Amino acid sequence: MWHVVIGCFYCFLEAQIAGKGIGGRPNSDQSSRIHATHFARTATDSALQFLRTQDMYNNNVGSQGGVGVGIGVGVGPGMGPAANPQPNNPFGNAFYGAGSGLIRGGLGAYGEKILGSSSEYVQSNISRYFSDPQYYFQVNDHYVRNKLKVVLFPFLHRGHWTRITEPVGGRLSYKPPIYDINAPDLYIPFMAFGTYVILAGLSLGLRGKFTPEALNWLFIKGLVGWCLQVSLLKVSLLSLGSGEAPLLDIVAYAGYTFTGMCLAVFGRIAWSYSYYFLMPWACLCMGIFLVKTMKRVLFAEVRSYDSSRHHYLLLFIALAQLPLFIWLGNISVHWLF
Repeated sequence: MWHVVIGCFYCFLEAQIAGKGIGGRPNSDQSSRIHATHFARTATDSALQFLRTQDMYNNNVGSQGGVGVGIGVGVGPGMGPAANPQPNNPFGNAFYGAGSGLIRGGLGAYGEKILGSSSEYVQSNISRYFSDPQYYFQVNDHYVRNKLKVVLFPFLHRGHWTRITEPVGGRLSYKPPIYDINAPDLYIPFMAFGTYVILAGLSLGLRGKFTPEALNWLFIKGLVGWCLQVSLLKVSLLSLGSGEAPLLDIVAYAGYTFTGMCLAVFGRIAWSYSYYFLMPWACLCMGIFLVKTMKRVLFAEVRSYDSSRHHYLLLFIALAQLPLFIWLGNISVHWLF
């Protein structure tokens, strides 16, 4: 249809130019007619070029967007409508989409596998070395009273020293302190530590040496003593090949030191001479408690048991309590002495 329109436009333009001339002046010679014909063909070629460009644009948009808008333009004899251009690779989009999907799916599965294994590894190590902090605060009044009896009078404990287990999620887990007197807790150590700092400050105040700075030094001194006890127990277990005990268990066992210290410092406040009896008593009871507890931990976790080596190590832990108790019991303005 478009070649008919272009032909009519060509004839009309040639007749108008030949009759009126370019610029509105009439043509009477052959030269003017030749110029008019050339001008008409130039205009017609420009129109055809514009339509051809529009046709190619529509075909490209149609092939890319899925909806083709084709315009066939006839140019001269023997030329038919322009065909829609075909893409260079008809399977390129399909392969590209499938490949992208496979790559995304593979990377996603691999990433989930890595993250999943990393998460499981982190959780297993956290539960293995740190346990759940909430576990150590599941206590009641009955447990606190009985636990203080075990720590301050360990030789009167007639029951067993092993912990009670229960199946949880297909594996054995220890019962919380509220159901097991031998389970470690952090409630008593924290309360005993705070009481020790308060009683030490009160002792300084009664002697007229209390200052806020001195109370700060007593707090630091207690923390250092706690860390020394934790290091002693942890290094002892590592030297015997048993480093799998949860860290918070070791922190709880070391924190029971301050229960005896509170008793000794209170005795000094009430009657100064009672300190020389209560201090060795608290040191002896703590040594017995740690020996009983560490022996249970060693039996439960050490693969190979060497009786002589273990006995010497337990004896060293018990004897190490004496200098630690003497240092913590020396209430002074300076934390080091």
